[in-house]
Amino acid sequence: MHKEAIISALVVALVASSTWAAPKRAPASKTVTESTPVEGSMGYDQPNQYIGKPMKQLAANMEPVVENAEQEKEARDKLAALEKKTGKKPNIVIFLLDDVGYGDFGFNGGGTATGNPTPDVDRIANESLILTSAYSQPSCSPTRATIMTGQNQAHHGIQAPPMYGQPGGLEGATTIAELMSKQGYTTQAVGKWHIGENEGSLPQNVGFDDFRGFLSVSDMYTEWRDPYYNPEVALSPERFKYIMNLPFNKGDVHAKKGGKIETLYEINTETIKDLDQKWADYAMDFIQKQKSAKKPFFLYYGTRGCHFDNYPNKKYAGKSLSRTTYGDCMVEMNDIFKRLVATLEESGQLENTVIFFGSDNGPEAEVAPHGHTPFRGAKGSTWEGGVRSPSFVYWKGMIKPRRSEGLFDFADLFNTSLAISGKGGAAVAKMVPSKNYIDGVDQMSYWLADEGVSNRRSIVYFWNDKVSAVRMDEFKFMPLVQITNSVVQAGHIGGFSGTIQQSSGSNMFNLYTNPKEDETVGIRHIPMGVPLQAEYFRYMEVLKKYPAKKVIGL
Repeated sequence: MHKEAIISALVVALVASSTWAAPKRAPASKTVTESTPVEGSMGYDQPNQYIGKPMKQLAANMEPVVENAEQEKEARDKLAALEKKTGKKPNIVIFLLDDVGYGDFGFNGGGTATGNPTPDVDRIANESLILTSAYSQPSCSPTRATIMTGQNQAHHGIQAPPMYGQPGGLEGATTIAELMSKQGYTTQAVGKWHIGENEGSLPQNVGFDDFRGFLSVSDMYTEWRDPYYNPEVALSPERFKYIMNLPFNKGDVHAKKGGKIETLYEINTETIKDLDQKWADYAMDFIQKQKSAKKPFFLYYGTRGCHFDNYPNKKYAGKSLSRTTYGDCMVEMNDIFKRLVATLEESGQLENTVIFFGSDNGPEAEVAPHGHTPFRGAKGSTWEGGVRSPSFVYWKGMIKPRRSEGLFDFADLFNTSLAISGKGGAAVAKMVPSKNYIDGVDQMSYWLADEGVSNRRSIVYFWNDKVSAVRMDEFKFMPLVQITNSVVQAGHIGGFSGTIQQSSGSNMFNLYTNPKEDETVGIRHIPMGVPLQAEYFRYMEVLKKYPAKKVIGL
């Protein structure tokens, strides 16, 4: 037997038996609310510190969780009291920005400091649970599919955005929209889709009652029309006609469940300027209509902004401090989110609505002007800059405002939404085919308990269908890396540039002391490296039992 296979077998056995756990301390079910000294040792344990803690396997096809029983009870009691008061389940809103960076908002140190004030987002964030370690997939379509399926990109198979009519999408997947419908929710999608344009992958065919938006991504509607960006197409009638005839929808569209796509008008460099405002009007109208509805609603709202190319709405052109098209778009996104919260409040639904706010990946860094991140890397990579999202959860009167470093994966939105609807924990496993592996975990108690900690012990990062890295606590083990400047040394270099390399030795980073990930600490900190490698091998065993698939990839 090869050495790696022997190590893998030993690690799996150790993880299963939890014999490698740290010395006994407070029970895993106890919620730690502040730094606590460990008897017989120096220093303090911290909240969301999980290296050495056992996990619980709720079902064979689900990621194990760290149990926090006390906070689970607190969360369920809160929910029960709210439902008794309102007479129905809570509404759920997922508000997803496009290509917006961790450092673009004031609540994370950006905003005015980066030339794009976001006062209203910041105000609401500061009344929320700010998730300082919330993780997307490396790019937009993989992340959107992860939210829809509760799976990472290796398992749902959408590992890259389908562009200009390329095949690939959600068809055949079990989606959160479908399951929330079964839970008695009205399901509405507004804005960017980009998870497949084939008939079986369209939003109205994967569980949504209604959809208004576009099916792809901003640049696909404008860049080939614009002689400034793509003169080789825009100024060549033959090439222009070639793109025009490719099999992708070129309009702002509408559809109802089970129906056909209706194209409302064609999107071009002029009509795109008003797109986010039209979508906002549609979403606000939907919210107003729900104020007297007997059913709760699930709203998935994907903005156009701020993916390139940004053509500012007339009201916002030059309104940002930076006066860039990206900065102006950020100011507009601030106002749209402000409108959403205000509409919920005016219609009397705010206290019964939980709002998740985030971006589908880090900022792209190959087309300027673009977003900002304090971390290494950008969209398309598994460096922190590519996957760490500016995220928070707002629920007036239900969530205690605080910042938390607890690990959160966008796949967790699947499980957590179902838990809020009444199907938490192991119940999710029975709602999907047994061959489907659910990479999300139920984080309802993390959100709702006043001092809640994460129920997730690790983050597994993927590049295509390969495990690129594993994070536990503040440490990140990285066996597969992206070297963005390995091919070119000049110009805008982002996550889709350069090469992919298998790293040698023990590349491990402490994300607290070295968030830029430019100093490996693996050799000096082997005691932390061992459990991280154990977690890596644990997930490799998951992939053996529930293999990766590729619907579309790089």
